[in-house]
Amino acid sequence: MPQKIVVKSPTRVDLAGGTLDLWPLYLFINGASTVNVAIDVFTTVELTPHDDETIVLESVDLKMRKGYTNLVDALQDPDPKMVLLQTQLRYWMPKKGFTLKTSSDSPVGGGLGGSSSLTIGLMKAFSQFCERPFKDVHQMVHVAHNIEAEILNTPTGTQDYYPAASGGLNVLRYGYDGIHQEVLNVTNTPLAEKFMLIYTGKAHHSGLNNFEVMKDSVTKDPSTIQALKDLKAIAIETEHAVRSGNWGDLAGLFRREFEARVRLAPEFSSPEISRLAELSLQNGAEAVKICGAGGGGCVLVWCPPDKKQGVANACQEAGFQVMDAKPVNPL
Repeated sequence: MPQKIVVKSPTRVDLAGGTLDLWPLYLFINGASTVNVAIDVFTTVELTPHDDETIVLESVDLKMRKGYTNLVDALQDPDPKMVLLQTQLRYWMPKKGFTLKTSSDSPVGGGLGGSSSLTIGLMKAFSQFCERPFKDVHQMVHVAHNIEAEILNTPTGTQDYYPAASGGLNVLRYGYDGIHQEVLNVTNTPLAEKFMLIYTGKAHHSGLNNFEVMKDSVTKDPSTIQALKDLKAIAIETEHAVRSGNWGDLAGLFRREFEARVRLAPEFSSPEISRLAELSLQNGAEAVKICGAGGGGCVLVWCPPDKKQGVANACQEAGFQVMDAKPVNPL
């Protein structure tokens, strides 16, 4: 019998170009770039094969463990909490039984792509278990994003899956031919020095925010289209900055990104994010960056190393959670 399969997948912080990864948004503005970085906040999938057809599904985060006599039994469970795992089972239709255990280090609604990371972990584990390898990362991402769109019943982007699958600093280009991925190292870059991640304590709802943007874009709302074009320009400049090592440009780019994103939809910010940004900047941070679709979740604080403790103290006193997170190199 095969050994237990364990897959740890990183989550991510998006540096520029978030939202532009939704099809067909990037086609409305003649293509786009997205830049993100994998971080050491992981999701874990453990799959232990059985000798029989029995299936055990356990979610540490949902504090739930269920046993089934076979695959048909598992697929018929009406519990809505099982939808994510059931959708995976319908795709893979495994012929043998197993125990599946999932867990995540990411706070719920953290804006770090936790559900996408978990989805990629499940894809990798079942691919090994069912002996059905993907031809490349793009095929895996394509399937993962379709599965998650079905579960969420809303348009989903693709940028979150790439760092979960590959690690590292990801430069993604979206165009007519699909998605081009380039993965860069983070070692010896200011990403390791100036990176701070702080959780607002309020969960975000990326699907809702992104759907409003999608709707306004389809109806050709001028201010929405302009904000998307501005985000595209900022993302291209961010891509050039990280490629050329002009890390000093990032603070200004993050500030412009924040302004353009809130212009895209005011819901991307929140009183918590505004307060966190104010405290961080007052205590020496250079810029803040909303993670994911905002409205809550985590915020990237770009901060000189000698100012980090002051920022951390001020934010913790205000009730925010400073996370122990840092970027990770390609897997």
